[in-house]
Amino acid sequence: QVRLVESGGGLVQAGESLRLACAASGSIFAINAMDWYRQAPGKQRELVGSSTGSGTFAYADPVKGRFTIHRDNAKNTVYLQMDSLIPEDTAVYYCNMDILVEGDYMFTNFWGQGTKVTVSS
Repeated sequence: QVRLVESGGGLVQAGESLRLACAASGSIFAINAMDWYRQAPGKQRELVGSSTGSGTFAYADPVKGRFTIHRDNAKNTVYLQMDSLIPEDTAVYYCNMDILVEGDYMFTNFWGQGTKVTVSS
């Protein structure tokens, strides 16, 4: 069994920072992609940023220059550092990982449960 647990969400004012964390646990052999998505009220889930096991990072235009993904591969954990937050960043944030479970031959995609971020103006 593999589980992704997120933490770090909360209520902040515009201009402040938050750091989200997502830790994977269970029978993990390897992790490739570690990504962050968000879903604002009434909107579809969208990709915020992505990272690969080889160290490539990419970000959606609305968050470029403000959000940064950090990976701690030894701890199977990914972080999302969010700076200069604006009210439009208000959403539920989800982590997503491609994980090779021990004994399996293909990577499986897993989602976290989501953590709510609210940015007040």
